[in-house]
Amino acid sequence: MYADMEQWTEIRQRVLVKGESKRKVLKDTGVHHETLSKMLTYSEPPGYRRQAEYLRPKIGPYEERIRQILKEDQTAPKKQRHTAKRIFDRIRAEGYTGGYTQVKVAVREIRKRNREVFVPLTHLPGEAQADFGQALVKENGVLRKVVFFVMTLPYSDAIFLQVFERICTEVLWEAHRRAFEFFGGVPCRITYDNEKVVVNKILSAHGRRLTEGFLQLQSHYLFEAHFCRVHRANEKGAVESDVRYGRQNFLVPVPQIRELEELNGELVVRCYEDQGCQSRGKAGCRGERLLEDQAKFRRLPTEPFDACRKVSTTASSLSLVQFDRNEYSVPVRYAHSTVVVKGYTDRVEICQKAERIAVHTRLWGKDGVVFDPVHYLALLERKPGALDHARPLEGWNLPECFGVLRRRLEDEEEREGGGTREYIQVLRLLEKHSLPALANAVGRGLDVNALTRDAIAQFLLPQEEWGQTTFRLDGREHLRHVRVPEADVAQYGTLLAAGVEP
Repeated sequence: MYADMEQWTEIRQRVLVKGESKRKVLKDTGVHHETLSKMLTYSEPPGYRRQAEYLRPKIGPYEERIRQILKEDQTAPKKQRHTAKRIFDRIRAEGYTGGYTQVKVAVREIRKRNREVFVPLTHLPGEAQADFGQALVKENGVLRKVVFFVMTLPYSDAIFLQVFERICTEVLWEAHRRAFEFFGGVPCRITYDNEKVVVNKILSAHGRRLTEGFLQLQSHYLFEAHFCRVHRANEKGAVESDVRYGRQNFLVPVPQIRELEELNGELVVRCYEDQGCQSRGKAGCRGERLLEDQAKFRRLPTEPFDACRKVSTTASSLSLVQFDRNEYSVPVRYAHSTVVVKGYTDRVEICQKAERIAVHTRLWGKDGVVFDPVHYLALLERKPGALDHARPLEGWNLPECFGVLRRRLEDEEEREGGGTREYIQVLRLLEKHSLPALANAVGRGLDVNALTRDAIAQFLLPQEEWGQTTFRLDGREHLRHVRVPEADVAQYGTLLAAGVEP
């Protein structure tokens, strides 16, 4: 073993500087003459140096076979590739007589030599990268998996992150719309992976047949799209890193939320706060460098992108329309009619021509049904006997005053069974008025025993204090030329004298 560095330095100085003889130094220190020769040759201990290649007679003849097996693994599914133990079993059956450790070392060295080395890339201002990731959230106490969208600007390292139910066309649209509005413009070039929602078919290394939905997005915002080669995610390494960064910094610990949009609002705040951070090796904070990115952006289009998927369909005899494996109700007068369903990430709008006839919160499961009880009241007015058995009204929690109104209407003997129909007519006021407003009107009607639909409707009209009302001619131009003669009060006395009763 070599002497320590202090002795190494001392001996070199004695011989090379002070000129002492080697024999004296060997006698004083007791080091071997070969060690002394190395001390005088090297300024520090050179370490162990193998003079000849290490012979491995047992594993050596099988190294080429191991390389072949590992090369074949590159085209096999990841979960069905060889482990070192499996390779050991195979080559032992072929005649290998050595131990498992030699095989394990050989496999590790071959894999290490085959690992890819990447070239650091430069990123220009105005370019972006986009990708999806997965994370867990606890929504109303239930732990479930969601996807999150990340768009990052590699030059400034500014990041934008939002969570969604799953990857689909309308989510892709909505995510980009929010990202562009957050960054204040449209990046001139965006790099993507080969997600099915974006790429229909891979034609060549960089040739892609794009989905119609992505082409609509690109046509609206006019950005250039670049796609990574297959299994070359390193070509968008910035967003790959930011997917991990966003999950670890924005979604840890597991968010406990009531709804996803609540979390998305918090994530926007976190993304703004992140712009105050400084990236390693870059001057200025991310927000300052973002200004250089924005200088290269395209302006946002004057017309906002309508991030919804449109489907033309026909309402069924149950006044239901189907969209994305779920059903949504429409007013019964539109049953059997052709309508257009517009699916957003948070809602479903149903339209006929330019009229929006129904709006529902979107379902993301399957085989679900969403009813709006008001849609079926017109039909129940014709069939009042079905009121207590109508499925759309199940779980419809109305204020207590509605139950009191129904009992009083149905208890009036002179109605002879018409009380239920009258009650449904009152409910139909919800077609034009809100539930709180109608509940207030029903309460006032009960106070004065005004129970009919027409009576309760009077309480829904705007009420003005009579003492503060002023008659105006605005909009009544035809009345400006009307002249009313002044009344003669003396004529009233004449009538009384003639015996005419007032």
